[in-house]
Parts: sequence; structure tokens; C-alpha cells
Amino acid sequence: METTAPTVGLPGGVDTRTVVSEFLGTLLLVFFGVGSAVLGAEYIGTVGIGLAFGFALLALAYALGPISGCHLNPAVTLGMLMAKRLSVRRAVEYWIAQLLGAIVGAALLLMVAKQVPGLEVTGAFGTNGYGYRSALGINIFGAFVAEILLTFLLVYVYLAVTRNLVLIGFAALPVGLTLGLVQLVGIPLTGTSVNPVRSLGPAIFAGSAPMAQVWLFLIAPLVGGVLAALVHAVTHGGETLGITRPAAGAPPEENAEAGAAPPPPEAGRS
Repeated sequence: METTAPTVGLPGGVDTRTVVSEFLGTLLLVFFGVGSAVLGAEYIGTVGIGLAFGFALLALAYALGPISGCHLNPAVTLGMLMAKRLSVRRAVEYWIAQLLGAIVGAALLLMVAKQVPGLEVTGAFGTNGYGYRSALGINIFGAFVAEILLTFLLVYVYLAVTRNLVLIGFAALPVGLTLGLVQLVGIPLTGTSVNPVRSLGPAIFAGSAPMAQVWLFLIAPLVGGVLAALVHAVTHGGETLGITRPAAGAPPEENAEAGAAPPPPEAGRS
């Protein structure tokens, strides 16, 4: 079920507030998160980059979560779509906004990076990679599995701390912390994608080597998002691709609405 802020429509029925929120949020996440790697890696290191991503998402989740849910990531939106929390049309709107936001954010970051004397962006620029482009030299299979698992955790937490589409209150905190965690684990392996548009935006401006490997970071996070939605349907209740489970501790009438039969009456009661 979609539950967002009151809509302000564009021609064609597009919700201005949610689309602009996803565009702006993704732009800022890419600029500050990837920017911490491009401009500040020498000074802040892996821990600093991980914290930059986590803090950026945390701040944006508080600012934009009540409007669009602050997905900023096609894998998160796919998980929400599979959990039937938004429509296919709304998901497509989110994906377009996220892609454009990532490209614009990367372009702005490139413009700033070009003003730094001696800073080389070709072949790097905060992009993701495996093999010779991985700090630890992880192979293609290991990179694929790692990105699936890292994205699984992120999307699973998104689904677990929200009941519908929006992200409100303290739910923003575990989401930001989770992104910081997966960054710390994944940066030495692949540079950490867990977000197809976060990978594609910088890769567009980084040359042929990053673009040759970016396919993995488009596919693996989406697989992780799908798996997170399926597992969440089993552990937390809900319906995902026909998998229906009553929520734990739900009253009998809620279980009945979810497709589960109500418990039999107690013995001795009329």
C-alpha cells in the first residue's frame, strides 16, 4: 500500500514531490558519498568514506523519508515494489528520478574534481570494480556474491523498519547505520555499490574500464533486493510474489485479512 505525503501533480499524473525528492536525494548521496572517495580518500580513509555514505543517507532519510521513503536506490524501490508497497508506475517514476539524480550528482562532482590540480578521475572516480580494479583483487564471482549479500542487508532493513512506503521517525537511524556498515565491509572488496545508479553515474564519466565492469553492479544489487523482499515476506509477514505470511502476533482479524484462517474457538466457549 502506498502511503506518501499529499501529492502535487505533474502532467500525466506524476507526483512532483516524490519524484523531486528521489532525484534530489540521489544527487546529494552520490555527490557527498562518492565525493568523499574522490576528493577525501587520502585524508579520511575507508572508515571516513563509509561514515560519509551512512551520515548522508541518515540526514536525507530524516529530510526526505516522510515524502518519498528516501529510497535513492533502484534496489530498495524494487524491494518495495515486490512487497506491494507501491505501484509499478510509481516504481518506474522513482527509477527514472534516481538515475537522473545520480548522473547529475556525478557530473557536479566531476566539475568540482576538475578544479583540483593533479586530481586524476579517469579509470577511478569512486567507481566500483573487481579483479585488478578491486583493492583486495576479489574475482568476479566473489564480487557478485558480496554485492548481493550487502544489498540484501540494506533492503531487508528498509523493509523491516517501515510498514508502508514512507520512512519516518527513528526508522531513519538503522537505515543510515546499515549503509555505513555495508560500506565498511564492501569498500575493500568492490568499492561498495549496493545501488545500481550510484555505480552507473560515476562510471559514465570515468572511462572505459569502469564501464566494462559496471554491469555486475547493476545486476547484483537488484538480485539482492529481490531476495530481501522474499525473505522479509517470510520473516515479517506480508505478500511478495504470491508468498503470503501473517505478521507475527497479529490479531485474528488481521491474519484473516492476510489470507490466514483464524484460530479455532477455545474449548468450552459458545
